[in-house]
Amino acid sequence: MCRNIKTLFNFDPPATDDEIMAASLQFVRKLSGSTKPSQVNEEPFNQAVQEVFVAARRLIDSLETKAAPKNRDVEAEKAKERSRKRFGTA
Repeated sequence: MCRNIKTLFNFDPPATDDEIMAASLQFVRKLSGSTKPSQVNEEPFNQAVQEVFVAARRLIDSLETKAAPKNRDVEAEKAKERSRKRFGTA
């Protein structure tokens, strides 16, 4: 899985359409191997991003859990700490 795609389910506040669109774009970029498609591939690339967005939004909206929603700030701090440990940054 692409490291730039973040978990979007079970957060308070819930994932926004912008966050899901960004994840969809990252996913299609990873699959296609390009960050910006050529002119000839632009339409299918954008269509794929839109289709992934729709599927992701539907998935996130339909998932259920009994776990308490995660706090975005706490999860971001955990990620920073993991990064500091992994890369040895201050």
